[in-house]
Amino acid sequence: MKPIKLLAIPALMLSLYGAPLSLGHAAEAAVAAPTGATAVPNIAYEKYTLPNGLEVILVEDHKLPVTAVNIWYHVGPANEAPGLTGFAHLFEHMMFAATKHVPRGLADQLLEGAGATDSNGSTDFDRTNYFDTVPSNQLELALWTHSDRMGYLLDVLDQTALTNQQDVVRNERRQSVENAPYGIVQEALFHQLFPKNHPYYASVIGSHADIQNAKLDDIKEFFTKYYGPNNASLVIAGDIDKAKTRELVNKYFGSFKSGPAVEKPNVVTPAITSERRVVVQDRVELPRVYFGWLTPSAYTKDDAELKIAAQILAGGKSSRLYKSLVYDKQIAQDVGADQGSAALTSMFTIDATARPGHKPEEIEQALNAELEKLRAEGPTEKEIERARNGIETIMLSQVEKVGGRGVANLLNEYNQYTGDPGYLAKDIERYRQVTVAGVQRAVDTYLKTQARVVVYGVPGKPDLGPEVATPAAGKVKAQPGTAINADEPWRNKVPGAGPAPAIKLPQGKSFTLANGLTVIHNYNPAVPLVASQLVVKSGSGANPLAQPGLSSFTAQLLQEGTASRSAPQIADEVAQLGAFLGTGSGADSSFAQMTSLKSTFPQALDLLADVVQHPQFPQEEVERQRASRIGNLAQQRENAGFVAARVEAAALYGPKHPYGYIQLGTEAALKATTRADLQRFWQQHYVPNNAALIVSGDITESELKALAEAKFGAWKAGEVAPSVAATPATSKARLILVDKPGAPQTALRLSNIAVDRKTPDYAPLQVMNAALGGLFTSRLNTNLREEKGYTYGVRSQFQYRSLPGPFAIAASVRTDVTGAAVSETVKELRAMIAKPLSAKELSNARNSQVLSLPGQFDTNASVSASMANTYVYNLGLDYYTLLPQRFASVTDKQVQQVARKYLQPEKLIVIGVGDQTKIAPQLAKLKLAPVEVRDAEGNVK
Repeated sequence: MKPIKLLAIPALMLSLYGAPLSLGHAAEAAVAAPTGATAVPNIAYEKYTLPNGLEVILVEDHKLPVTAVNIWYHVGPANEAPGLTGFAHLFEHMMFAATKHVPRGLADQLLEGAGATDSNGSTDFDRTNYFDTVPSNQLELALWTHSDRMGYLLDVLDQTALTNQQDVVRNERRQSVENAPYGIVQEALFHQLFPKNHPYYASVIGSHADIQNAKLDDIKEFFTKYYGPNNASLVIAGDIDKAKTRELVNKYFGSFKSGPAVEKPNVVTPAITSERRVVVQDRVELPRVYFGWLTPSAYTKDDAELKIAAQILAGGKSSRLYKSLVYDKQIAQDVGADQGSAALTSMFTIDATARPGHKPEEIEQALNAELEKLRAEGPTEKEIERARNGIETIMLSQVEKVGGRGVANLLNEYNQYTGDPGYLAKDIERYRQVTVAGVQRAVDTYLKTQARVVVYGVPGKPDLGPEVATPAAGKVKAQPGTAINADEPWRNKVPGAGPAPAIKLPQGKSFTLANGLTVIHNYNPAVPLVASQLVVKSGSGANPLAQPGLSSFTAQLLQEGTASRSAPQIADEVAQLGAFLGTGSGADSSFAQMTSLKSTFPQALDLLADVVQHPQFPQEEVERQRASRIGNLAQQRENAGFVAARVEAAALYGPKHPYGYIQLGTEAALKATTRADLQRFWQQHYVPNNAALIVSGDITESELKALAEAKFGAWKAGEVAPSVAATPATSKARLILVDKPGAPQTALRLSNIAVDRKTPDYAPLQVMNAALGGLFTSRLNTNLREEKGYTYGVRSQFQYRSLPGPFAIAASVRTDVTGAAVSETVKELRAMIAKPLSAKELSNARNSQVLSLPGQFDTNASVSASMANTYVYNLGLDYYTLLPQRFASVTDKQVQQVARKYLQPEKLIVIGVGDQTKIAPQLAKLKLAPVEVRDAEGNVK
């Protein structure tokens, strides 16, 4: 698994409607929609099986020149033997090692250079998947890569590769479980739900001991048993020719031997017959309560009813737990509920984080009351309808794209769990058949008090178990590989690309209302969804210097009450429409955005217009959101990565610059902000002549013009407050430490102030950064992760803003290599400055930027966001049309020039958030002075 998604997720917007399904599947998939319901798309697919047992599923659509390759191996923790927890996940990492015909690292280099996006793998309880989305002329490259993993991994697999990935996976555990707030608390929930010998006990990631104890022979045996073609399914979706694709699949996979027959896991999950309780200490400020139950398996009876129940309980602001615990009682910071569907058993979970000053016992009591009410009275018809509408919108959002979690992955999921890749219509239908009585019965049957687990996560010193040493690096004697399939020498040659497809990106059309409101429209009828957002050219950069966080606070209050709707009414109406409403603020803009079904877009736009034009900032809502934001600050103090980012802002810009603070601001500023302050910011910035309405989806230009005029035409223009003038007051420190006693990792950042969004150096900077730390195969990630095993992942990026924004390198590294990680990072910076990129590295970095651009337009929401970017920074609607050529023309000299101009290692501030007693001595050897010590809020101590 790769932790960093440095490129926009790619996909193609499938033209699914009206397309007949192949091989008679249309009749199977067609389900008559209830009156007024959204029609269910038919995904045209073909499914066949190779003689060796590999299932192949093809989806042909030529909307964009992009193709997704998605392969599922039907193996996960469910298949693990006792004592090998985390083994399936570790093996997922091993599949990215060298294979017989593809040396280590080459596949990632070739795919990124070809413009692949969303190139990754993942492990769930019952499956492991690997996926790439590539330009359609590079399909053969993706098949070459995936097939060599399936057919020729064991030929060259060695201890060196295993040792490296053990380090990487253990770093992943430190980052995602041990150093993440509530990570070990959630893990404890699984430990209570299942006995130690149950494959779900380890919650996928496994333990340090089992990961470190994995032997090369174990790896080989696991591959031989589970990674044969007869235990896999391959989906290829997008811009393909089915006949030619069949030939390619046969060429690359047809000669492989079938593996041994794989039996389904024969695992009995013991029922929970009496309540189990445990208290877990963690490095957190706010207590959190978890409930957990064992529930019916995925796609079986009552699975849908329990998913609807989870949505009713905690599916947004219209849900019962939000209204009760967060809104009315104001005792919880957040709530969640989920029916986590899996093959052996599902897990229904509820969680709630206490608001500052409240106890877990109080949270549990309130959760119990709402559960009992749902058991006793059941839901209402309206609640069922809201939950179902929201689920259907989420499902349609999945089929907007082919890659990632889109169509290709969805068909593979349906194929594994139901045997029917075309199950989408039946899936939606099972939710449409859910009744009030069915939900009440399911809740009463499965969510019993005596059948649950209760876990309290409370502030304290976490118990991470005994330390498992990382073996010292040493030379490993080469061992002969194990061949399963006969060698085919033609595989040594990297497949050539087909004719390059033309890159044609959505440009949109613009018109302006009489009041000055800019309207940008992109027509995309692929799915019956519409994404809209109202963006204003004022963000945190417009905050008065004494009021950090004001723009974000104002945006948050937009959906908390208008002249005609209360906050609960807004939440209920959004849910009833099956829509999703969000508001927020960035450095240079604020926004209100809505995703809705085409059929409900007029009502959704009416609601969007209301919250932007008529917010009332009710005093009681101001107080609710003030308390919520103070709670959010407490939660961010628990997260080392957030702390590092907050310290970075304070150190680079100082207290008298709007960029010197995070979006939440400070607790003091939050407490001092008045209703009048919020109203004033809204009045000075939320005016049509400072705003744009951006809409992408299944709506024509004429339809949008009529709606925009009707909903926004009466909005009065106004004078926009001038920008805040400020000069950064950058800290003189070269090293800043924030103490987090006992932390297993150090959150590192190396930062300085770089450049603004309108810089003419944008294209060479992006190409340079791709090579340095923007790609998975970048110099930094190759060094710190792939070669040294110091981290789960490292990235670098330029944050482009109206005023010069930060350049930052960020990573979470093992505590004992903190100093070494900084030293290696600086070494890579100096190397980037010292000499130009090689022709190969330049080509790879440049092509990755050019060919991955369609990934920024994979969904209506991403199209809308990209067009908002052109508006906020005055880039012009043709910006993305011209950008490919700008990237393509970048030279090695330009890359070296911008590296010399902007990287400046001697000016970087190094920030380390970790166990100071262990990391300070390491960093002292680097002679970074002066040194500052700050607290988690960025204040100098």
